[in-house]
Amino acid sequence: MTNSYELLEALCRLDLPVRERDPWWWPNSGSYEVVVGALLTQNTRWQKVEAALGNLKSLGELSVDAIAKLDEDLLREAIKPAGFYNTKAKRLKLLNQAIGDKFGDFDTFRLEVDRKWLLGKKGIGEETADAILNYACYREAMVVDAYTAVLLRSFGYEFEEYRGVQAWLIEGLKHNDAKIRELFPTEPKAQIYALFHGMIVEYCKRYKRGREVDVSALGV
Repeated sequence: MTNSYELLEALCRLDLPVRERDPWWWPNSGSYEVVVGALLTQNTRWQKVEAALGNLKSLGELSVDAIAKLDEDLLREAIKPAGFYNTKAKRLKLLNQAIGDKFGDFDTFRLEVDRKWLLGKKGIGEETADAILNYACYREAMVVDAYTAVLLRSFGYEFEEYRGVQAWLIEGLKHNDAKIRELFPTEPKAQIYALFHGMIVEYCKRYKRGREVDVSALGV
């Protein structure tokens, strides 16, 4: 494998389940639920996040106003399945307050927020910021996670930092735009980034064994 387009093409051939629940892969994309889920999923499995999100929904709608009004003790109890619930509850409250103070509501946040603003908030790192930008705001942000790093390492690619992995993924797509349009004729670039990341995750969930990923199914 010499570039990220070859990886994307190989993943597409496998028909991985990236659109079964949502056209952008992340459940309920384009909603405030993604912002909450992106923070809760840090250092835990998605199944536990879904349990926490279910608890929050049982307390009312997932919105900036609803989280602002929610008692912090109730918030901690609701998100307990996602782990580190004291820290996550505090960070979620702080982020929610910052969003309310700066943007007022989620629709304005989606239109106006930028990466720099997100990275300036407690508990928001590069992966979380890009997940929010891509899956909640539908921006052209390529998400990189631990699955991405281990998959690329299986092909002999080692990167020292997040931005290096991200740049490699984006560069291969830029240089093969015409071919990508054959794979995704109508999808905006942001959605292609979203599905690419989703395919990487779904592939690794299926083929990761310990610290290694079996890449033979990709045929590249």
